[in-house]
This record gives sequence, structure tokens and C-alpha cells, in this order.
Amino acid sequence: MKASLYGARPTRSSADGMPQHVAIIMDGNRRWARRHGQPDHAGHRAGVENLRAVVRVCSDLGIPYLTCYAFSTENWKRSAAEVEGLWTLALEFLRTELPELIARRVRVRVIGERGGLPLAVRQAVQLAETSTARNQGLCLVLALNYGARQEIVRAARALCAQAAAGQLDPATVDEETFSAQLHTADLPDPDLLIRTSGELRISNFLLWQIAYTEIWVTDSCWPEFGTAELHAALDAYRTRQRRFGGSDPPGPRDAP
Repeated sequence: MKASLYGARPTRSSADGMPQHVAIIMDGNRRWARRHGQPDHAGHRAGVENLRAVVRVCSDLGIPYLTCYAFSTENWKRSAAEVEGLWTLALEFLRTELPELIARRVRVRVIGERGGLPLAVRQAVQLAETSTARNQGLCLVLALNYGARQEIVRAARALCAQAAAGQLDPATVDEETFSAQLHTADLPDPDLLIRTSGELRISNFLLWQIAYTEIWVTDSCWPEFGTAELHAALDAYRTRQRRFGGSDPPGPRDAP
């Protein structure tokens, strides 16, 4: 099922059981660095290198959407030096990877509160989105300065403003109306959410959108999450039954 005109809806797998939309909470960069006796920024840089590899694999596999949690609204609580380093890496990724993303026909999207991004990052985001807007391959969605609770509050305020202006009857507000106000309005909901570093929490990521998303957790930190584990997550997804609260007819994955 594709995204509705009015908002993101749950999606179904492709004919071979591949998820159409994979979301990743890329966690454990600092933990990985400390385990290897390296400074935190080395872990973040290793994480960026791994992002490059995962984007290539998802592109090669023909997965339509990949959403990566790159910088949360809570990440501002870290030290000024670490925050500055994270934005430097984000800027580097957007600038240096753009030629390959264009060559691979990857379309770049950014979700989050853009007004809070450093100017250079905002400019790089705009260039990446504009340069790849017509690409028909993988849609790479980067969550930058993103928080799901903030996104939901923002959507509620927008609907309240429309109602106060007489442009919206509150009685007509439904899930699709609400979804249309989210950053992900034109994207399908994730089919599979991958979380690295073994943490069993959502961390304020896509709270509305993952209502029926399958979750896969690995103890591996993000810099060491390789192609083999990505394929393991995809294989595990293929074995799961997705009914979205209903009951589907028996299919290939219903076999004992």
C-alpha cells in the first residue's frame, strides 16, 4: 500500500517479502569507541562510514525507503564539542556523498525541525534535496533535529490553528488528517524498525508512524552493524505475520 494523499499509512511487503520501508535507530557510536579505546568522535565517524555502507546495500536491494535517526532533539543536551562534531560529520556526509547518491539515483529527504539546524547544514540539506528530487531509486530519509513528541505537538497545533481560523471542522479530524500534518506526510509508515546497541526503547523516534512496525534489536553497536546483520534483520522480517490488527488469509509465511 502506498502513502495516501493525506498521510502515511501502513505498507505491505513486496512480493518477495522485502520491507518497503526500513527505519534505523543508529545507536552505540560512543560505546563502540570506548570499547576500542578511542575518543567519542571516532565512534561517530565510524558510524557515518557504516551509514554509507548500509545506504549502498539498501539501494542495491531495491528497498524503496530508508529512514535513519541521525540527530535527535535530545542530542542537544550533549557537550558543545560533541554536538559541533556531530554537525560537522552531518555536513561532511551531505557534501561528500552527494555525487554517489545522485549516481545511484537516491532521493534525499530530511525530517525534523530545520530552523534549529546550523546554517551550513540547512544549506547542504537544501542542495541535497534539490539535486536528488527527481531520482527514482531509494528514498533516504535523514532525521535531523527530530523528536517524535515535538512532531506530534507541532501537528496538533497546526490543526488547532486551522480550526480556530474556521478552516477545519474538529469533528472531521481522523488519522489521515493528522498524518498529513507530520514531517512524514508523503511517506509510507515503516515496515521494519532496526535498533542497534541492544537498547530496548524507541527514544522518541517516529512514535505515530511505528504503530504496526516490526521491531528488530541487535546488541551490535552501530559502527559494527554490517551487511550480514542487515540481511539477518530482513530475513527475520520475512518470517513475521503482519495483520495490522486484522486477520489476513494464509500466505507463504503461514507455513509451519
